Amino acid sequence: MRYLRFLGKVVLVVAVLAILGMAFVYWRSNTLLAQRIQVDEPALAIPTDATAIDRGEHLATTRGCRECHGKDLGGSILVESFPVGRIAGPNLTRGKGGIGEPDPIKLERAIRHGIGTDGHLLIYMPATDFAGLSNADTADLMAYIASRPPVDHSVPPPLAGPLIRVLFLLGKAPLAYGLQVDQHAPHVAAVQVAATAEYGRYLAQGCTGCHRSDFTGGHVPGTPPSFADAANITTDPVRGIGRWSKADFYNVVRHGKKPDGKDVDAFMPWRALRTMSDTELDALWAYLRTVPGKG
Repeated sequence: MRYLRFLGKVVLVVAVLAILGMAFVYWRSNTLLAQRIQVDEPALAIPTDATAIDRGEHLATTRGCRECHGKDLGGSILVESFPVGRIAGPNLTRGKGGIGEPDPIKLERAIRHGIGTDGHLLIYMPATDFAGLSNADTADLMAYIASRPPVDHSVPPPLAGPLIRVLFLLGKAPLAYGLQVDQHAPHVAAVQVAATAEYGRYLAQGCTGCHRSDFTGGHVPGTPPSFADAANITTDPVRGIGRWSKADFYNVVRHGKKPDGKDVDAFMPWRALRTMSDTELDALWAYLRTVPGKG
């Protein structure tokens, strides 16, 4: 009986410590997420011509916007599980539950800065993938968003669960990508589309959310443990794609097939990436060949 009472006290102490620890995690993470960031940048005009809208649709597809916000941009829930939380892309249309009339300042801040209304940080929005987007491409992307018909769809807001908050505080998951963005870095007006490593580096920004800034891959922040890790796409000959040929690369992106003939993981958005032009894929391949191999 004495042993059981002792064991009960131990369990009680552990439970109290766990509660206090989680309370600290929520307090500290909420404090960091409550930051307000001021960005003084001129508003971009939203084009209305068909060429800009078509270019914007291409960007929305290849940059993953439609993967997170739905094919019609009406919003979607990607992950909802404890203890991760809820990863959801909001409704970007004028419909009920959407963002209303597109505001160029608010859209630009969300896309390139990861900042929402009144300067608060957006969670899960991978702004690091878009921070270097040119003014022209950002404007075209907004043009496509503004051109979409209204979709009446209310999506519950993103929610950070206890696991992702702990990883956030440990520096293992970004959660608020706006904290990793240089909020005052200048943006180029436009980039030259060409089959060059320079243009490939520009395109590869859109890969960093999953494959990390050094392209070594690993577990994608915010996803449940059951999700497959993103591949190492450096030139490492063993862990990366150093032994791949250009044809191997094309086969993965165009057809979802690895060099060994196996299917790539369903989480890899190759169906969106396959809409890239040959020029874009050539540029991306040229750049990836310059990325130092890392295990």
